[in-house]
Parts: sequence; structure tokens; C-alpha cells
Amino acid sequence: MPTPTYDAIVVGSGITGGWAAKELTEKGLNTLILEAGRPITPEKDYVEHVPVWELKYRNWDVRPERAKTQFVQRECYYACDEYSNKFFVSDVDNPYTSDPGKHFSWIRGRQVGGKSLTWGRQSYRWSDLDFEANLKDGIAVDWPIRYADIAPWYDYVEEFAGISGQAEGLPQLPDGKFLPPMEMTCAEQDVRDAIAKHFDDRIMTIGRSAVLTRVHKGRAACHYCGVCHRGCITGSYFSSQSSTLPAALKTGKLTIRPYSVVHSLIFDHATRKISALSLSK
Repeated sequence: MPTPTYDAIVVGSGITGGWAAKELTEKGLNTLILEAGRPITPEKDYVEHVPVWELKYRNWDVRPERAKTQFVQRECYYACDEYSNKFFVSDVDNPYTSDPGKHFSWIRGRQVGGKSLTWGRQSYRWSDLDFEANLKDGIAVDWPIRYADIAPWYDYVEEFAGISGQAEGLPQLPDGKFLPPMEMTCAEQDVRDAIAKHFDDRIMTIGRSAVLTRVHKGRAACHYCGVCHRGCITGSYFSSQSSTLPAALKTGKLTIRPYSVVHSLIFDHATRKISALSLSK
């Protein structure tokens, strides 16, 4: 069999790698994804509706158990629990060192889809208050771009990913290409109305989230089961598994190779390009 050739190689299949694969394949490039972790089968790996009493530790005393193998990963808010700790690496098998005196918690997910399976899904645009902050405060260096430069790209991504939210016309929180907002609860509506009544300069709005409130790009709307970090078989929240990788595979130009750890890149100084990848054995 001849060795296959590719126009592009993408390292990693998380949010960035998945999007790169989608863009490259849709533009006609034969693309290979090298993913360090295992493949994911949603029907087997997602346990979104498994009741807590069916878990070995009832999702209660698993944190001391994981302290032996996931002492860094368990710092990831609530997501690294008994349901979903399999989406986070073992800190024993994947150790790392940081600069002395500078603690750094490297949260990693080694599987097809990476940390796109467990991210918080809150999605906000930067405004010029963010892009101009360094310049105004005299800290570091000024951003070379402003909101107007990146706004079309926000539009492009949001139209594909599906972001639900409420347009408010706030300069510090630019509006996007929103799907209908999620409904606030009765209590939330009362708080919102009370804030509007007593404060002229404050507003309470629904979170802007990469969770679908209606059918979008062939994906079903969220049914609000409330356990997104366990996986979403309906694909209602944005992840590589539910969105970009299926789009790339649909072109027939994507190959995904799991269990492929990239050790290093080989740089060709003559062409100023990467000429090869070195894989760990």
C-alpha cells in the first residue's frame, strides 16, 4: 500500500484543532489530525443520564480516591468528578514541572475532542475596552488589532457554533450572532426587574452560551438535563465531537489518527516551514 500524503497535518483535536480541520478540509485540503489520546464513542463514554446511585462512589468520596492520580486535574471546578474524570489525564502518567515558586495547574484532556468535551461553554466577545486596556494602563504592549478587525471572525465562528444569548447593545459586551436566549427562571426575572428599577447603570442578562436553543446545523436543541460536562449525546453544546470534526469528516478529506503523541516539529530553515513531525514511541 502506498504511503498516504496529506496537504495539512493538525496536532490535536480540541477546539482549535477541530476548527482548523474543518476549515482546511472544506477548502479542499487532505488533512490528518494527530491526537495524543483515545477515540470517543458518545454512546459508551457519555454517561449524562446515569443516576448517582449507580456510580461506585455515588460521586461523593471519589475526590480522595482521585487525589492519588489526578491531584492537579481535580482542581478543575466541578467537571473532574466521578462521572467525567476519564476525560482528564492522569497526573502520574503525565507529569510536568513548572518554574520554582510559580504554581501552574495544567488541566489536560487526552481524547478525540480534547477539552472541548468539558469546557464551560460561556462565550463572550472582547470589546475595545479589552483590546485597549494595555495601552491605557501602560502595561506590556498594545494589541495590534481592535474589535472592528476581529468582529467579522466572531460572526463567522458564532454562526457555525451556535451561541445563544440576548442582545443588549452594551459597548463593553458586544452583541453577537445569537440564537434565541435561554429563558430566565421566575426568580431571575424578579432580580433582573429589581436591578433595572433601582439602577440606571446596571443590567442583568442571560449568559451567552455555546448551547443550542433550537435546531442548528443538524444538531438538536438542548433539553436542559443540566449535566453537560458528562457529555452530550444530542450534540447540543459546541465541541469538536459534535460540530467541527463531523463537518470535516463530511468532506471525505479528514483522517483522524488517535494515540499519536507529537514529540517535536522539524523546521526547515531554507523554506521557513515545518518539514516533518516527530512522534513519540
